[in-house]
Amino acid sequence: MRFRVLCLLLAVTALCIAPASAQDGAAIFKSKCAGCHGAEGQGKVGPALKGTSLSADDIVALLTKGNDAKKPPHKKPLSGVSDADAKAVAGYVKSLK
Repeated sequence: MRFRVLCLLLAVTALCIAPASAQDGAAIFKSKCAGCHGAEGQGKVGPALKGTSLSADDIVALLTKGNDAKKPPHKKPLSGVSDADAKAVAGYVKSLK
């Protein structure tokens, strides 16, 4: 009985600290990125992201570190986006076709 309770507690804990999912990436994208890149990544004020040639690692680095060669807001790290959030957004962007 105690073993089952321990397993259940471990499973619940793992779910609570699991990295952001692709669904979370879509939600973060829609709240932080869609204003410039369009709700479906089709481009708006910012460039289209559907079918981007950037790798997921490139997207994560851009969101978490920024890039002086880019226009604002991407010159600096995007505020309020953790590494896990950036990975989830990158996964979502790479899924856009």
